[in-house]
Amino acid sequence: MNVWIAIGATALGCYAVKLLGLLVPAGVLDRPLVKRLAALLPVALLAALTAQQTFADGRVPVLDARAAGLAAAAVALLLRAPFLLVVAVAVVVTAGVRAVGA
Repeated sequence: MNVWIAIGATALGCYAVKLLGLLVPAGVLDRPLVKRLAALLPVALLAALTAQQTFADGRVPVLDARAAGLAAAAVALLLRAPFLLVVAVAVVVTAGVRAVGA
């Protein structure tokens, strides 16, 4: 029963956050600082999530095949590769490093 309470509380929380966003006056959203933050916040959150998933295993920092895949993806991005190719390069490099046993 505790799981259903957690699911219900999470659903209500998500709804409240969505409703709160709709209640913000349009004048606040038109400010340049708010526009800049709204544009940069998703990028920062995605970068933090990527770093946490790549360099951590629970609470322990690690350096394994995932880091090699991320580095290969960064190189592909610097070479202006299409996004699907960047993902494919990261997958192939990560799988290759794991196959070698590093």
